[in-house]
Formats: sequence, structure tokens, C-alpha cells
Amino acid sequence: MKAYFDLKGQTAIVTGCSTGLGVQMAKALANQGANIVAVARRVEKIEAVAAEIKNEFGVQTLAVRCDITDTQAVDDMVKKVMETFGRIDILVNNAGTGAVAPAEDITDEQFNNEINIDLFGTFRVSRAVAKAAMIPAKYGRIINIASMYGLVGNKVAPCSPYHAAKGGVVNLTRGLAAEWGKYNITVNAICPGYFYSPLTKETLDSDFFQQNAQTMIPLSRYGNEGELDSAAIFLAAPSSAYVTGVALPVDGGYTSM
Repeated sequence: MKAYFDLKGQTAIVTGCSTGLGVQMAKALANQGANIVAVARRVEKIEAVAAEIKNEFGVQTLAVRCDITDTQAVDDMVKKVMETFGRIDILVNNAGTGAVAPAEDITDEQFNNEINIDLFGTFRVSRAVAKAAMIPAKYGRIINIASMYGLVGNKVAPCSPYHAAKGGVVNLTRGLAAEWGKYNITVNAICPGYFYSPLTKETLDSDFFQQNAQTMIPLSRYGNEGELDSAAIFLAAPSSAYVTGVALPVDGGYTSM
């Protein structure tokens, strides 16, 4: 029997791994045997996540504080991972932010911050990991977490800088896939829709958002915990070697209409 999604012995970095989807994807990769590096700015959060994953899945874990807007911090984080594990096979660029306001009221600072974290941050970490680990090893799986809002606009939550940044992540994914394919590095993007989390539950359960789900989403609901996991595992797997440059919506069909 072939283990299509076996990740035993591999090392995966997950940014934005303090809460929510980042933690869920880290656990999904650990469930397949990958050692996990939890990266975020809040030390106490990532240390707790790393300990929980180690206890639950029996894999090696490492918590590294890193601000992805700081190039030196990113390079130092990658150096520490290489010193600890000697390899980086999988990178999940999940760290991000989101400014919600009418476009005419968005400040320069808000727009710059969005681009610096969501787009340039994704590039910074990818560049560092590719240069230090994946290009020398001639192997890698980079998974960028974009958004369905990187593919379409919306009338529900005005967030033009977020659309711009995540749209940039989608095409950055294609650009890096084209450039790094010769090194046997695949670069793909997942474009999630709205997912339930402790932070979004109240909003998504509101009458307005429930009506929006019925109108705008073919599955007539929002994403539940764990429903992003299989996409991450698929794109991280060695057996997915011929899949690159893809933007995969996991959005209940939102972008199909």
C-alpha cells in the first residue's frame, strides 16, 4: 500500500502559527509525520502550540518568534531551523493581516502595512527558505495562504488593500513556481473562503452573514475547522510533484459563481 501523503522525517515551517488556520494546518502536517516549526510574533502562543503538537503527534517541534516584516529576523529564524533540523522541506506562508474600511478612507499606513505583511512577508520568508534550504537540497514544497479575495472582489467587507495583497500572493505564487521549478520546488497557493474560528464565529453566525452564505456560497455555509487540512497535506506531499503554480480555492464554491 502506497502512503501518498506520508511526511515522516520532513520539516515544515508554518508562519502565523499562534492561532486559527495556522495551528490547524500545522497539526494536519504533524498528523502525517512532519516535524513542525511554529512561527509567529507571540512567544507564549507558539511555545504552547509547539508543546501541544509534540505531545499529541509525537513529532519534533520548535517555536521561533519572528516578525515577517523584518528581513534579519526572517533570516535568523531560517538559520535556527537549519541548525536544529538541517532541512526545510515544507513552508506554509500563513501569517497575514486584514484592514477593513472603505477604500476612500484607507490610509497610506494601512495599505503599506497590508502589502508589507501579506505580500512582501510571504516573499521574504520564501526567499530565505529557498536560498538556505530548498535550492541546495533541490527539493521543496511552498504553500502560500492567499484568499478567495485574491481572486475576486467583494461587497460584504470593504478591504481593497487585502484584495491587492492577496491577489499579489496569487501571482507571486505563479512567478516563484516558474522560477524555482528547475530546483524541484513546487509553489502553490490555497485561497480560503470564510472559516469559523473563535474570532469569526460571532460575525459569521450573524443574520447578515448567514443570509450572505445562502446567497453567495453554493454549499450555503462557511468553512469548518479542519476543512483546509487536506488541501495543505495534498500540496505538501512528495507525490504532488507535478502540481505547481496553482491557486486552489477552498471556499465552498464562492469563486465558482
